[in-house]
Amino acid sequence: MTALRRLAVLSLVLGVGHIVFGAIVRITGSGMGCGDHWPKCQGHWFPPLDRTDLIIEITHRWFAATLSLAIVVLLIAALLRRRTPSVGGPGGVLRAATLSTVLVLTAAIFGAVTVKLELGNKLVIVTHLAIAMALLAVLVSCAMRAGGLGASHASVGTASAKTWRAARVALGMTFVVLVMGAFTAHVPGANSSCTGFPLCRGSFFPNATQHVQFTHRVLAFLLFFHLLGMAIAVRRRGEARLITHAAAVAFAAVLAQIVIAAALVELQLPPLFRSLHQAVGTLVWVAVVVLALLSRRGALGVGVPAKVTTPRPTLRAAEVAT
Repeated sequence: MTALRRLAVLSLVLGVGHIVFGAIVRITGSGMGCGDHWPKCQGHWFPPLDRTDLIIEITHRWFAATLSLAIVVLLIAALLRRRTPSVGGPGGVLRAATLSTVLVLTAAIFGAVTVKLELGNKLVIVTHLAIAMALLAVLVSCAMRAGGLGASHASVGTASAKTWRAARVALGMTFVVLVMGAFTAHVPGANSSCTGFPLCRGSFFPNATQHVQFTHRVLAFLLFFHLLGMAIAVRRRGEARLITHAAAVAFAAVLAQIVIAAALVELQLPPLFRSLHQAVGTLVWVAVVVLALLSRRGALGVGVPAKVTTPRPTLRAAEVAT
C-alpha cells in the first residue's frame, strides 16, 4: 500500500501543479503558443523553443503528459495488487485509479477541443477546468483509500453526522465557487469590472459586466462563513483532532484566498500574482475534499481501508490433547 499511496500523492501534486500552470498559460496569453496543432506543437513533437508563449504552452502540455503517465502507472500498480485488501473491490484504490484514468483522458480530449476551437468557446474552457477539479477530487480519494492524507486514522465515531452533512454542503459550494471563478476569468470584461473590494465600486447592484465577478464574490463569502461555522462547530462538539484540524485547514485556505483576492483588486498586483489566486483556490478545493471524505469515513465508516489480519495458527492435535 505504501507504493500506491506514494503514487496517488504524486499524481495529486502533479494535478495541482498542472491546474496552476494552466492559470499561468491563461494569464500570459500563451494558450495558442502551439497554434491549433494538437498533440504536436507547431507541427513538431519537440518544437524550437524560440518564443515565450510557445515555451509556456508546451511546458503545460508536458506537465499534462507527466500527470497522465503517473496516473496510468498508478492504475497498473493497483491492477497488479487488486487481490490485496483495500485495493480491489468497493472502496478500494483500483476503482478510484480507474476513474482518475478516465477523467485524465477526458480532460486531454477537452484540451484538444479547446485548442482546435482556438480558445473561442468559453463554455468548453470552463468545462475543462471542472473536469480537472473532479480529477483532483478522485486523486484525493485514491490517496485516502491507500491510507494517506489522514485516512489511516479515520474510523467510525471520529466525526458526527452533522459534520458529514455540513462537509457535503461545503463541497458543493466550493465547486460552484470555482466554476464561477472560471467564468469570471474568461467572460470578457468580468475579470476587471469590479475595481473595489468587497463591493464592485462600492455598489450593491453591479451592472451587466460586473454581475459575474460579484456573484463569484458573494458565493466565496458564503463559503467562508460556512467553513468558519464548521471549524467552530466541530471543536465545540469535541470531535476527533483529525476532523478539527481538517476543518481548520479548509477555513484557513479560504481565508487566504479571500485575502489574496482583495490584494489583487486593491493593490493592482502584477499578473504573476494572479496565478497565486488560482493556486490557493485549487488548494481550497483539495482541503474541502479531504475534509468531506474524512467526515464521511468518521460518520459512516464508508471507505475505511480494510485491515489485514493475520490468521491465528491452529493448534496441533498433540497440543490439544495436552
